[in-house]
Amino acid sequence: MNIPRSNFPRVVIIGGGFGGISLAKELSNKEVQVVLLDKHNYHTFQPLLYQVSTGGLEPDSIAYPIRKVLKDFTNFYFRLARVLSVNRTDKIVRTNIGPLHYDYLVLATGSKTNFFGNKEIAKNSMSMKSIPQSLNLRSLILENFEQALLTDEMHERDALMNFVIVGGGPTGVELAGALAEIKKGILPKDYPDLDTRRVQINIIQASDRILKEMSEQASKKSEEFLEQLGVQIWKNTRVTGYDGKTITTATEGLTFEAATMVWAAGVKGALIKGLEAKDIVVSGNRLKVNDFHQVVGQSDIFAIGDVACIVTEARPYGHPMMAQPAMQQGKNLGINIVRLLEGKPMKPFVYKDKGSMATVGRNKAVVDLPKFRFQGVFAWFVWMFVHLFFLIGFRNRMVVFINWVYNYVRFDREARLIIRPYKKDYSAFKD
Repeated sequence: MNIPRSNFPRVVIIGGGFGGISLAKELSNKEVQVVLLDKHNYHTFQPLLYQVSTGGLEPDSIAYPIRKVLKDFTNFYFRLARVLSVNRTDKIVRTNIGPLHYDYLVLATGSKTNFFGNKEIAKNSMSMKSIPQSLNLRSLILENFEQALLTDEMHERDALMNFVIVGGGPTGVELAGALAEIKKGILPKDYPDLDTRRVQINIIQASDRILKEMSEQASKKSEEFLEQLGVQIWKNTRVTGYDGKTITTATEGLTFEAATMVWAAGVKGALIKGLEAKDIVVSGNRLKVNDFHQVVGQSDIFAIGDVACIVTEARPYGHPMMAQPAMQQGKNLGINIVRLLEGKPMKPFVYKDKGSMATVGRNKAVVDLPKFRFQGVFAWFVWMFVHLFFLIGFRNRMVVFINWVYNYVRFDREARLIIRPYKKDYSAFKD
């Protein structure tokens, strides 16, 4: 890998997400050598992936080069690599570009889509955990409408214009709201020769309410907003299969004919080979760590963010798999690594819940803060401000802001481009 030897301890960070970047910043210009490994050379602002999928933003608006984020830091090295395994005995990380020795290893690998073992759904549904996946979904959505223009079969046309989102969390709710806005304001202009009133947007939720991690007030209001936009919500409904054409559920007689099913029903920790021992992996495929982020039984291996689980009485399933816990854990671990090297006791992690929020379309959002809860237009402006604030890079903030203002004034989404066609067999919908 051509990483020079150093008198400083080597801290290897796997993953350039919110947690990994936060940790690297905290270790900047400290007496450690930091090596960050990631399969992409950019950091992705995942909360806005749905806007890439629906043509509201181009991908470079929510991505930022990792090297540029950390360009002014001394003793920092980045390598574009796919990590294959970890040898805990020899303290070596094995990658597709070669092995690397570590003194301290930090897992910040994030999460991946959890299909709960259903291979059929994994094969035929769409996910939205990365920029390439979001671009695939954008292409498929637009290709479906192009294909709908070419068929005379009403059944096939309806299936092409039927969108089913499985999972009523923030991702599912925000995606459904964006699709509903497209149906209302853009499709009639883009496809005047297509009856876009027949477009259906469905959310299927296994529990009794959407946004179940937020307050009941936010859940109820978001459901109200979605219904105003024409989104159909199916609660207490569990999807059991999808063959690329028909979605089956555990509810007798309830099926959906749809060319597009987006799976947003769950995530699990992205583990690495060599760290899958049953004694350190807990529910959700996450690594069990102590209050100092050390993987149980390991003094030199740490985990933060989605892949880590700090089990407490108050949080038996760990902290939410979201950006805020990852960022706070990354900062706390950076402080602890320095304290560890200085021979000082480490500080236990204390999560400061700053609230949660979700947007449900134009002028519609729900916000839960520790002391306040509100919905509607003001919540929508708060949501926009917070997301702009946490975007990395002045250019990205300006580009996203200008796009949002333009889209709001013109009621348009200009990134409706099929740059990378997504191949799908439409013959399954023909009688």
